[in-house]
Amino acid sequence: MDPRTLIASCFSSTFEGAEVLFSVDCTKLKDYFLPEKRDFDCIYFNFPHCGRKAGVVKNRELLAQFFHGSAEVLTVEGEIHVALCNGQGGTPADRPRREWHNSWQIVAVAAGAGFILSNVHPFKADTIHGYKCTGYRSQDKSFCVEGALNHIFTRSMPLPYFKPMICEIELESRKVSFQVPQVLVDKINRGFLELNSNHPVWTIKEKLTAELSQAFPLQNIDYCLSLLHQGHLNGVCHSNIFWIILSPEETPSTEEMSNGLANAVLFSHVDFCRDTDKNGWVNVQEGCHISKQYYLRPSLLPYAQAIIQRGAFLPGTLHVLSGPVFRKCLIAPYSMPVFHEMVFVCAVNRGTENKCIQMLMNNIKSSIHSFHQTVPHFKVSINLQEAKSFETTELNDFAAFESQLSKIQYFICMEIDTSGSCEKGFCVGIIRTAHYELVSSELVVVFASLNLDLLAMLICGISDWRMLWTSDTRFLRQFPRGELRLFKSFSLYPPSYVHDVSFWVPDGEQFDEVAFHTVARQVSGEMVVSIQLIDSFQQSETGRKSLCYRLTFQSCDKALSRQEVAGMQLLFRKEINQRLRVALR
Repeated sequence: MDPRTLIASCFSSTFEGAEVLFSVDCTKLKDYFLPEKRDFDCIYFNFPHCGRKAGVVKNRELLAQFFHGSAEVLTVEGEIHVALCNGQGGTPADRPRREWHNSWQIVAVAAGAGFILSNVHPFKADTIHGYKCTGYRSQDKSFCVEGALNHIFTRSMPLPYFKPMICEIELESRKVSFQVPQVLVDKINRGFLELNSNHPVWTIKEKLTAELSQAFPLQNIDYCLSLLHQGHLNGVCHSNIFWIILSPEETPSTEEMSNGLANAVLFSHVDFCRDTDKNGWVNVQEGCHISKQYYLRPSLLPYAQAIIQRGAFLPGTLHVLSGPVFRKCLIAPYSMPVFHEMVFVCAVNRGTENKCIQMLMNNIKSSIHSFHQTVPHFKVSINLQEAKSFETTELNDFAAFESQLSKIQYFICMEIDTSGSCEKGFCVGIIRTAHYELVSSELVVVFASLNLDLLAMLICGISDWRMLWTSDTRFLRQFPRGELRLFKSFSLYPPSYVHDVSFWVPDGEQFDEVAFHTVARQVSGEMVVSIQLIDSFQQSETGRKSLCYRLTFQSCDKALSRQEVAGMQLLFRKEINQRLRVALR
């Protein structure tokens, strides 16, 4: 489209060489242009209104039709600019902000047509070349634009539809396959830690590795680590595990693959089976008999322990392992069902383990502090805290799960101060030690584990873990290779929708809240941002227990409409009835 082309329903100024169209219906833009002239880079709609004393509902309808019409003529990376009077939009940018029901709800209306609000700034008529305010209904009475805002919308990535994914792996010299849990389909094989990556978690991993290599002889464990574990999970709640059943029927047929009904990903892995010793530490053995049930690895700790137990280590050398791990958890902004873990293993002489721990911490601190150069207004405090000083209820999900695996000596805690606002302390890592008498009575092994995703969120100011996994290219564009910067959201003030669900718990059963949250993740495609228990009661006569939960749906990177959420809620009710055997009320 010629950039000089203007569309207008009312236009009084002149542009030399510009094409001006009159009486254009903004809700049916494609009807006014030939197909080859429908690719607009920018569409402006200043102070839309139905006219006369139309209420907010009528004006919402006008905007909804306008956005749908614009979607048919806007380029992929085009923008829609909508100027509204102060308070009309209904976003936190309005000062003062109207009550939601009395606003035009512009972000929610735009979401219905697949648009997200990417920027908002004051509307200044004197800075727009050729723009002239004609007054209130073209009368002498001036039209008030004080406090008006210009809302800039861009296209959203479509809501995901995930096909079943089959993973094929080498297990004890046999090729086996399994179906990836649906909540993880878009998170398997993303390659964030590969050499050609510019993802923030890769940058943090590389910086840590480079810094630690200055203090320790360093060896990266670069052979493939199995996605699957097998064996006894001592002390770990089974509801926190993604269980996998190996079954020949799960291998997609040739017809399914050719029709695109299933995706297949090949992983060539060395597999370890695991058990625990009398101290609760994980024993790892190779070549165990294949059973029918495995689980996605919740930790890289078994592989670190395997290095020590096989004697495949050099005292004083820091062995480094990294990769994604998988843990079912409750829904929360900083609770992640999958994240990238980095594990350091070092065997040192007995009595020198504290010195080793201090060297590790000094270099981790130095590495984290170095990001201050590229992340403005970023101040960090990172320190070791003894594990015994924490109550279980004080631990975040990452730390709480780690404490189930084995005894922890120290938590690595981090506080962030950005522009004078200090985030609470987060546990981003743990340190534990162990003695392996059968390997050497003179050595103590130091294990350190870091949650790279949580580090990336805190350093870059990312408030929602889901953003790390977005497929929208606007996320990675903000992070040139090897650099970290303060993240700027490209989806502002996303609309949220609240639904309640009430049900009777099956008699004599303990309600599995983690499973409840996991079903919500699956049916919504991670669009549920919060689940709160708002009411519960028990019948005195029968002993039956009823629970009522409030679900808040909100996307951090995509347009999410009220109609789409309604469909998710209906599916959620159906799924919890079937899977958790609850009786809906």
